[in-house]
Amino acid sequence: MRAILAALALWLSAGAASAQGVRLVIPFAAGGPADQLARLVAPGMAQALGQPVVVDNRGGAGGVLASEIVAKSAPDGQTLLVGSLGVVVLGASLQPKLPYDPARDFEPVALFGRVPSLLVVQPALAETLGGLAAAQRKLGRPLTYGSAGPGTTMHIAGEMVRLATGLPMTHVPYRGAGPAVADFLAGNIDLMIADTPVLLPQVTAGKMRALGVFGSARTPLLPDVATAPEQGQPSLVMENWYGVLAPTGVPAERRAALEAAILQAMAAPEVAARLAAAGLQAGTGAAGFRAQLDRDQAQWPALLKQLDIRLD
Repeated sequence: MRAILAALALWLSAGAASAQGVRLVIPFAAGGPADQLARLVAPGMAQALGQPVVVDNRGGAGGVLASEIVAKSAPDGQTLLVGSLGVVVLGASLQPKLPYDPARDFEPVALFGRVPSLLVVQPALAETLGGLAAAQRKLGRPLTYGSAGPGTTMHIAGEMVRLATGLPMTHVPYRGAGPAVADFLAGNIDLMIADTPVLLPQVTAGKMRALGVFGSARTPLLPDVATAPEQGQPSLVMENWYGVLAPTGVPAERRAALEAAILQAMAAPEVAARLAAAGLQAGTGAAGFRAQLDRDQAQWPALLKQLDIRLD
């Protein structure tokens, strides 16, 4: 951390900072997790860099639009992508004919953190993951699960459950997580899997029953809910992440300065508290983020092929 802060100081003292604002390009509409995280960190980042930091929402095409903007931008550290597991890794595996190469055209700067998915069911359906089999037999039909659309983490997690349990399940896609939650609350689907913070209010209100955390460890948001691996399903781990990436070719000093500015902003007490409240864990710098990307890029393409998930 001292070395990173030293790089930041060197970059600033050399006068490399310009009046031009740093642009955080968000591959989603305003109001979602990536947008909220960017707006949370931007003020502290701007203060550390001595530059304005603006948030630019460029939703569309499953994150391809925003990613292409950043991938093809000048490698000066002025245009950055706030990416996620779904956009940077999963989307690339499901859309092979992209106008950029996610593994080649981006370099990690800093990771805001990881958040596990949560499996919820209608409150009367089952009380444990193991109870889903009896619930399905009682219903006499496939279990229905909702998602934010084909190829999303919600869809992939549902197919992971189908593969791990062998239960007949039917995918019901929606145009976003919000409509899926609304239809669940209307009683029209049996279960869903989404980022824990998205479902937490309804779980707390008793409108959803949480059966398992799809993470390597329990979430402090729901400490009494066991992980899927604890319940005998070691393959059911879906931890979404959010982080900042730069186009390949940004000078090392500039990347280090950006990394230091983001980490400094994340360490501010109010920001750190809000990140924790959002369920984000294991935020880290470029080296830790690179390790996360390497693991994901090694794991997910083969699993997606096994699940036979396609976007066509």
